[in-house]
Amino acid sequence: MNRQRIIMLRFLLAIYIYTLIKVILFKFHAIDLPYLIQQFQISWHDPGHIVMRMQQGNLIPFHEIRRTLHAMTDRGLVNLFGNIAIFMPFGVLLGLFGSLGSRRGITGMEVLKLSFALSLSLEVSQAVFSMGAFDVDDLILNTSGGLTGFILYTVCVKLLSLFMYPVERETSRYNVLERSPASIPHAGLQNE
Repeated sequence: MNRQRIIMLRFLLAIYIYTLIKVILFKFHAIDLPYLIQQFQISWHDPGHIVMRMQQGNLIPFHEIRRTLHAMTDRGLVNLFGNIAIFMPFGVLLGLFGSLGSRRGITGMEVLKLSFALSLSLEVSQAVFSMGAFDVDDLILNTSGGLTGFILYTVCVKLLSLFMYPVERETSRYNVLERSPASIPHAGLQNE
């Protein structure tokens, strides 16, 4: 059973990463491998191109976030909350993977680091492949989205355990196969 869950989670993670690449790098367009190779070759032969693309992006933390909150446009707010929401499934998946592993699971700090690493790799890829602008605020929002997803997962697990475990304990008291007939409570019957 555990092996099947691991395979399923890996499959979900692969679909999720594919979706991230399609949304963040390709802006919902088809994934064009020849174009990627061409853009990579340009960056490989001229590393200054990557530096220039990085400098053209936003390197000042909270600059775009403040600007978006000040302007309050629909597009800006969708971008702001979208950058958080798109990484929330990553935090949930990490929580699910952590529940299958060691007894201690995965920590919030580990989720923070992994979310940051994934977001950083996507942001750098935008600069390397000339498919968008590097934005440090996207790193902040994506990372907080991963952590938010993990926190929501953790809260849901705790709430489910509050509601599920009492039921499991209660039903196991009445399990005839586990208990002797003398230990099973009888409704309204008492020994005299």
